[in-house]
Amino acid sequence: MNTIGLLGGMSWESTAIYYRLINQLARFQRGRLHSAPLLIWSADFEDIRRLQVAGEWDKTAEILAAAACQLERAGARLLLLCTNTMHKVAAEIEAAVSIPLLHLADVTAARIKRAGFQRVGFLGSRYAMEQDFYTGRLTRQHLTVCTPAAADRDMIDHVIFDELCNGVVSDESRQRFLQVIEYLRRRGAEAVIAGCTEIGMLVQQRHTRLPFFDTTRIHAEEAVRWALSTSRAIPPAPRRARAATAHPRRANSR
Repeated sequence: MNTIGLLGGMSWESTAIYYRLINQLARFQRGRLHSAPLLIWSADFEDIRRLQVAGEWDKTAEILAAAACQLERAGARLLLLCTNTMHKVAAEIEAAVSIPLLHLADVTAARIKRAGFQRVGFLGSRYAMEQDFYTGRLTRQHLTVCTPAAADRDMIDHVIFDELCNGVVSDESRQRFLQVIEYLRRRGAEAVIAGCTEIGMLVQQRHTRLPFFDTTRIHAEEAVRWALSTSRAIPPAPRRARAATAHPRRANSR
């Protein structure tokens, strides 16, 4: 199984979920005492958050691109950026390395399309809901994306950064999220995307009748599928600077 590099810590709460899911999936696929070979770079999220708020995305890109290079030099053969919001700088990360970055929006879109849905509700940080870098990537893959009303976007952003990223899971916040999901359903959403890696801490499929796509779980599943399917096909990468390559092929559905 090829080594997976995790760009994590944004927040560490969801990175811990990635670690657990990837190892559970590896053990399920390989049996016995198998686990996944992983390399984790974990940010101090306070620093990243400060740059987000200041709009200094170029600096976040520099930090994450440098970290991606460290993971590649250490032996990672696939990169996961363990946060939806920071996919705003995914292109800069991809340009810095030669190993593939498994883009969260791409694997999520592929899973939704295989399930037969076209119109989806999207919950995430304010950046992901209001800017084009993520929802635009979904629409370019022929999905119609519905986002919450402005007041609800504010509420969701607050819960993500002030509660979930601090490990706080509130029944009151869950009910507010479920009300938003119902609003999206009434607007015609056939399914909903948990487009923030922490949202699955608060809402799962059992809480809603609308098909629920947890991007954290999808990302972990596709990473393990890719790492297992390519483990005999990829030679060790030379230790030198290389040009960026294309995305890895996405595996079939579960």
